[in-house]
Amino acid sequence: MRDFDDAAKEKKSARIELPINPDKLSEERLSELEAEIKTCLKSGYLPCPAAWKIARKAGVTKIAVGEVCDRLGIRVTDCQIGFFKKVKTPYDDAGQENMSDEADRALRELSRDNRLTCASIFELAKRYKTKPITVSRQAGALGLKIRECQLGCF
Repeated sequence: MRDFDDAAKEKKSARIELPINPDKLSEERLSELEAEIKTCLKSGYLPCPAAWKIARKAGVTKIAVGEVCDRLGIRVTDCQIGFFKKVKTPYDDAGQENMSDEADRALRELSRDNRLTCASIFELAKRYKTKPITVSRQAGALGLKIRECQLGCF
């Protein structure tokens, strides 16, 4: 995997601007959050599901966890909706769940209104009783762009 060095940080900040300390945490709470993040690293990277658990356990927003990761130069991996793959593969529907026409229409509507975000993918998955990765793959198959990672990664 690649390092999240200064060049990578610059490239990301040109696309995404995360607020510094979005939850306005004290220095002590920030240190605790940093320590928790560091204990959850796998091979130097923080899996997305672990980041969500950290946010829930620490009582902070997911974006706060993402901002601390950025500051520490830690990359997030194992995105729950399929981002961050080093090797991109074309959409393959073999063995994939089929989504209802209603769910498909909801995806298209969100995309048309520029509201197709990581959070809305999870909301649709819950509403249609499927996995977020299934909704994300359907969006990919339809050529729709997902925006605004809840951790601030994209």
